[in-house]
Amino acid sequence: MPSKKLKVIVTRKLPDPVETRMRELFDTELNVDDKPMTAEELAGAVARADVLVPTVTDRIDGRLLSRAGEQLRLIAQFGAGVDNIDVQTAIQRGITVTNTPGVLTEDTADITMALILAVPRRIVEGVKLIEADGFTGWSPTHMLGRRIWGKRLGIVGMGRIGQAVARRARAFGLQIHYNNRRKVSAHIEQELEATYWESLDQMLSRMDIVSVNCPHTPATYHLLSARRLALLKPHAYVVNTARGEIIDEGALARMLDKGELAGAGLDVFEHEPAINPKLKKLPNVVLLPHMGSATLEGRIDMGEKVIINIKTFADGHKPPDRVIPAML
Repeated sequence: MPSKKLKVIVTRKLPDPVETRMRELFDTELNVDDKPMTAEELAGAVARADVLVPTVTDRIDGRLLSRAGEQLRLIAQFGAGVDNIDVQTAIQRGITVTNTPGVLTEDTADITMALILAVPRRIVEGVKLIEADGFTGWSPTHMLGRRIWGKRLGIVGMGRIGQAVARRARAFGLQIHYNNRRKVSAHIEQELEATYWESLDQMLSRMDIVSVNCPHTPATYHLLSARRLALLKPHAYVVNTARGEIIDEGALARMLDKGELAGAGLDVFEHEPAINPKLKKLPNVVLLPHMGSATLEGRIDMGEKVIINIKTFADGHKPPDRVIPAML
């Protein structure tokens, strides 16, 4: 007699190949309309599911977990970050948490590099000028931006994505500097010709471009605070494709508005999806709708990791992408 399939509830719409495979393997409840679940809908999901598949936009906190049914034993996050999940409480309740690390590295690094190019070279301003029929012909002083070749790039967080950004940036002639909890291996430093800064403050004060690529944890909340942003040179640019909460968005908007920073490229926001109105009005800011990992290939890879984690768990083994609190 076949064993009962796990009840898997997915909180958002996923690519069709992923949803099809999930329905083949599990008793899967999909979110066909792709509307974010309310707190009550999430509570209903955790009360009924054996496995919950949330995304980074779902808040899985201690209050929600207290309403989980005894049968909920796995939260298989569709995403690399888990700052939306109270992992410690989940583990205390006997619930395993998994994520999808590694598969979004190259896609996120591509968007980061695109912003590093777009902001100093005023690419979006140029597009808007064309769309407004404002282009009247070339002149020597028209649409002057800043060269990135030879500039210093300071990478905050030298994990998989930070290293992928560094590889791209080197090809564009940028000098690589980084701050991390610990130095990367000598082999990687040599490959990237990267300079390590133990002091984030000292690195920030010397960089031309700063790229934020670290995870959001309690320790990195407002890591780039108003005080640290003030250390940057007035001609410096800030790029963030990690999490909005890592930067004091209000302070960043004020400094950009006053001309105390040259520009910013942001794919994430502190109070997402809300965006500081000042940022929207500034010509030297490029804003993207959290699309750093948004490729079809990447989303399918994420889904495959979720499926492997669930299937491994269902087979009585430890999932390959378990999240351990010490890792955060």
